[in-house]
Amino acid sequence: MRIAVVGAGAVGGVLAALLDRAGDDVVVTARGEHGAAIARDGLELSGGWGSHLARVPVVERVEPPVDLIVLATKAHDSAAALRAVSGCDGNPVLVVQNGLGGADAVRDALPRSPVAIGLALFAASLTAPGRVSVTGPAPLTLAGDDAAVAVALPLLRAALPAEVGVTDDVRGAQWTKLLVNQVNALPAITGLSVQRVVAHDGLRRILARGMVETAVVGRALGVRWAQVGSVGAAEVEELLAGDSERAEALPRSLAERMGDVPNPASTLQSIRRGRTTEIDALNGAVADAAAGLRIPAPVNAAMVALVHEVERTGEFLEPAEVLMRVPRENDPARTD
Repeated sequence: MRIAVVGAGAVGGVLAALLDRAGDDVVVTARGEHGAAIARDGLELSGGWGSHLARVPVVERVEPPVDLIVLATKAHDSAAALRAVSGCDGNPVLVVQNGLGGADAVRDALPRSPVAIGLALFAASLTAPGRVSVTGPAPLTLAGDDAAVAVALPLLRAALPAEVGVTDDVRGAQWTKLLVNQVNALPAITGLSVQRVVAHDGLRRILARGMVETAVVGRALGVRWAQVGSVGAAEVEELLAGDSERAEALPRSLAERMGDVPNPASTLQSIRRGRTTEIDALNGAVADAAAGLRIPAPVNAAMVALVHEVERTGEFLEPAEVLMRVPRENDPARTD
């Protein structure tokens, strides 16, 4: 099968290398030093899913025929990145991104293409130009248009050394992943790994409060929480119970499943590379939905503002300063 991976960064690079290892014909788009390194030396995979050197072509434009397009850029880069596949309208697309908005960008750019959503829970890092590493092996869940899922599912199951599941509830799956992606903001603000954030009592409480806000907003929207990896409706009910200790169980569990290899999360990786982050499609999506519903979401709003501050200044904040600048605790789970 011929597969085009648009955005072969950390997650996209892992998928490209795994698909190449499985015997598929893979081409990629990649920018700057990373793209130049892949073109010159190949794409080197390491970490939890083994090693592989993928000699994949780096292209500026993908020409048909192509059996599957994988969009793995940051959500806010989708529209620009999709210009590389403008001649492939009608071909299936798999969107593997954090946050919301990527599928809409595909439907605008490629209106005849069926679209699947890939919700990746594995952790990946771009360790150097041309080198990607799986730091936290974990499953991937597919949702979306049947025609796109039918193409992507067997390819991913053949390539990934992890469970690849399917859910028929796209919206529920996206919101569950949005809940999991709450782990991104605080590492980007502090420069700490997810595991160190969760180990810090004050930061863990802030993270749990952001998760509670997300659960409350999702409940108000009528979201049916789909199971994505280890997180689903049962974990959301714990967040909505109104007990801070029970709410903190979810970030603890997520950190434990990441293992001992420090997980920087994707937003911190963007900060370190001097790139614009996806925070507006993560915590920003929650804060925007909350504003539309007139529901308070002060933690999510604060996370967006603080990540953008670090983007501008290049200076991480100490945990004590973060604790001072995030609004004090409220109880958004209450409905009375």
